[in-house]
Amino acid sequence: MASIVKRPKKAGPPTYQVKWRQDGAWQSENFGGEDGAAQAEQFKILVEAHGNQWPYGWIRGKGFVEPEEHPNDQLLVDYAKRYVDRLTGVDVRTREDYHREIRLHFGHLVHTRTDGLEVPATICNVIQDDVTDWVRREQEGERDPQDAGKWLRRKADPKSISNRHGLLYCVFQAAVDATPQLRTTNPCKRTKLPRQDDHVDQDMCFLERDEYARITLEIKDPDARDLADFLVGTGMRWSEATALKVKDINLTSDRPTASVQRAWKRAKKGAPAGEGFFLGPPKTKKARRLIALSPAQAEMCRRLVAGHGPEDFVFRAAQGGPWRHSNYYHRKWQPAVKAAIEAGLPKRPRLHDLRHTHVAWLIAADIPLPAIQARLGHESIQTTVDRYGHLVRELDDKITAAVQGIMSVPAPRAGLRAV
Repeated sequence: MASIVKRPKKAGPPTYQVKWRQDGAWQSENFGGEDGAAQAEQFKILVEAHGNQWPYGWIRGKGFVEPEEHPNDQLLVDYAKRYVDRLTGVDVRTREDYHREIRLHFGHLVHTRTDGLEVPATICNVIQDDVTDWVRREQEGERDPQDAGKWLRRKADPKSISNRHGLLYCVFQAAVDATPQLRTTNPCKRTKLPRQDDHVDQDMCFLERDEYARITLEIKDPDARDLADFLVGTGMRWSEATALKVKDINLTSDRPTASVQRAWKRAKKGAPAGEGFFLGPPKTKKARRLIALSPAQAEMCRRLVAGHGPEDFVFRAAQGGPWRHSNYYHRKWQPAVKAAIEAGLPKRPRLHDLRHTHVAWLIAADIPLPAIQARLGHESIQTTVDRYGHLVRELDDKITAAVQGIMSVPAPRAGLRAV
């Protein structure tokens, strides 16, 4: 706790000294003049509110002073754009996506000075409170003051906020690691982000076996049905399965496999017609993987690759070229789902939900999460746990039965001594 000591003077009003211990050492600040007592009391409250630490931005003997401008300081948005332009190992479309996030969202991050004035955010003046305020604004959105029914900026979901905050973190970390160093700390380091639990559950759709069969019954094109069966049976991403070539399928051993070595990437905006996608590396390093095929999947691949060269695609549209997501979704998948819903299907799955469904089926079959991580190509087991760990609760009955079975057998106690 801080205390105030009144120190009289021979002439003039007394001085009021605020004293407190910070990290084992005494600290003090003096206040004089006609309103010295009131200033000392207010400062004492500030010190205690900051956990017996000097209030942020307070300079001893001067009061609240804005930090001196760094000679190399620059607007946050400008620095972030240059950071993204210097990134290596990202494709053109990802770089464009980063620039869009900076343009649409980073500009709303401002620095609030100690006097309450909001000023443009720079790479050096942003503090943790500024980042927290920005996250809150992203979460709450901004309504049109002229029309409460309209939004100037809509609310962002927790996953989008997390992604934008992650990019912001990297931008500030680059400033910390820069030579010369632009700042000493990363203001994003201790940000408390909105929870993503509800968002993940709402986004995912898991199909039971008969529900999936209800949909594929409505897919009349056998080639389109083969692709759906392969997606739900392997858990591959759409961009990976449709990029498979004949040379990636190994049917010669007693353990047939499909090798994921490439994936479709979206090209730069404005690319010529027919050049909107290109083949590139998979999403992550661990996305390069071998996926074991079941006998039925191996038989399907054997049928599809027969008579084709090593560079031909395994899954081909009507004209012999690779499937495009929009074409397949609008002409094959969406009509089949619509027909299945009219026949009683209670869900409206996306194509990507076939990957989620694959995981649900594996978990129901007691396949451990590390094995599922390897099959899906997740870079981290944490990703697998965060997305699908809640499904393991379906195994609670088996777990409690196993514990009951173990504990119900009396352990030999003869010869044991209590300690």
